[in-house]
Amino acid sequence: MALALTPRLLRRGLELFAAISLGGVALLVGYYLIFKGDRAAVFLAPFGQLDWRWVPVGLVLASMDWVGGGFRLWICTRYVHPGVRLRDMILAGGFGAWGSYLTPFQSGSAPMSTWVMKRAGVPVPVALSSIFVTFMATVGFFAIAGPLAVWFGAGKSLAQHGLVLGITLYDLFKTSLTIFGIIGLLMLTAVVFPGLVKRLIQRLAGRIARRSPRAAERMEKLLAGVDRAHDCMVAFGSPRGLLTLLLAIVVSAPSHANKLLAGYVSLRILGKTPDFTDILLLQTLVSFLLYFAPTPGASGLAELTSAVVMSVYVPRELTPSYTLIWRFINSYATVIVGSLIFWYWLRRGLIGREEAVGIT
Repeated sequence: MALALTPRLLRRGLELFAAISLGGVALLVGYYLIFKGDRAAVFLAPFGQLDWRWVPVGLVLASMDWVGGGFRLWICTRYVHPGVRLRDMILAGGFGAWGSYLTPFQSGSAPMSTWVMKRAGVPVPVALSSIFVTFMATVGFFAIAGPLAVWFGAGKSLAQHGLVLGITLYDLFKTSLTIFGIIGLLMLTAVVFPGLVKRLIQRLAGRIARRSPRAAERMEKLLAGVDRAHDCMVAFGSPRGLLTLLLAIVVSAPSHANKLLAGYVSLRILGKTPDFTDILLLQTLVSFLLYFAPTPGASGLAELTSAVVMSVYVPRELTPSYTLIWRFINSYATVIVGSLIFWYWLRRGLIGREEAVGIT
């Protein structure tokens, strides 16, 4: 059965995300206000003593889903599709983040970016190839930056904070780096040996096509797209293409700045001066643990995981206020901006034009 990826479906996802996110925050706040014996005044007190000098920094970080992610997508896309506009890629990058925050396992990111890129005139196979390379850049960035931080001795204090069964935060961090490295090697295979991946897809498509004439017709269209995507991956496997991938890895730093630095900036807004390196490592751990979270935008799970992991540096009485600020920088700002743009598109009659389009 065809799945119609429409603005109306995304709107329902937004409503679900908002409900679950607010529920997660409410549960966390309620837990600290009721079960911990804190009064409402204790919860509200930190908001009256904010360090406003760091608020603009938080707003700039929140924009990196759009500016940083869009710039990186533009770098990759223009290599295989010259003439693409940076403005369109900023929209595609931002809405990719927006879609990921609305769906479990971040499954809405690629479809939403692809949809926006298609509206900008980028062929779907080219869009998918470019998005795949940006994901490779994300994996490569974490796989490179993490070991470098460990090599220079950063985060050793994390080894002093145990969780359960003798496992420390430092152990979890090193495990996440190992997984990132494995995923990176598997994805690099698709660039170095694109023909192998193409043959595997062709064989799978051939088996599906033999089931029915309708399936054969769909697989024929799929294989045409696979050929175009294969050409893109061959291009990225060239010396110039690998240089583009390397540049995308470098640009991944500002692209993911809101996720990696949100914890530090949130604490600075609350008037705390934590160790920058250790907080950066903890936020890397939180980002990885939430990457494949089974709830929209990791709602609920994000609040709980962040509270547990950051309890080393966040005082108990500041946990609810810290969580609200951290969540705003990390995702809520992108959701708000994306929703406003989306509703503007709806007012221009987008549903009437787009709901006939389905993704099979």
